[in-house]
Amino acid sequence: MNDTTPGPIARRLDRIRREEDPRVIARMSSGWAVLGDRQPEAIEGCCMLLPDPGAASVNELDEFLRAAFMTDLVRLGDAVLAATGAERINYLVLCNQVPELHGHVIPRFAVEDPERRRLGPFEAYDFATAREADVEGRDGSLLRRLRDALVGRA
Repeated sequence: MNDTTPGPIARRLDRIRREEDPRVIARMSSGWAVLGDRQPEAIEGCCMLLPDPGAASVNELDEFLRAAFMTDLVRLGDAVLAATGAERINYLVLCNQVPELHGHVIPRFAVEDPERRRLGPFEAYDFATAREADVEGRDGSLLRRLRDALVGRA
């Protein structure tokens, strides 16, 4: 069976192209930087890079697009560092639960519980029950700082 139903990343890219996604940080050379839908309290500032056009994996991209995606992922990490004051960034390109290419950029902080800090972010924190990002309220300032850092005005 070959399911052609668009996945969650493809559906989000459609919303972004229609300018219907308030969590967009910026357009990058390889795709879109977005604030993550869920923000665990201890690691607020989680973001994603969504390649446009979409792909199933980084291995599907040609050399130029691979380089652009990975460079943009690290540039987004630089912006998250600047905007959040995190100690370091965890980069994840998994594509297991959602089999569409997307990169996670997750800030890690010195004040996190030491036991959780040793774990990967998805093992340490329950993203499914974490609070939803609120760019009209609580996360509005974070979104502005991310945009400023990403375009070099930090």
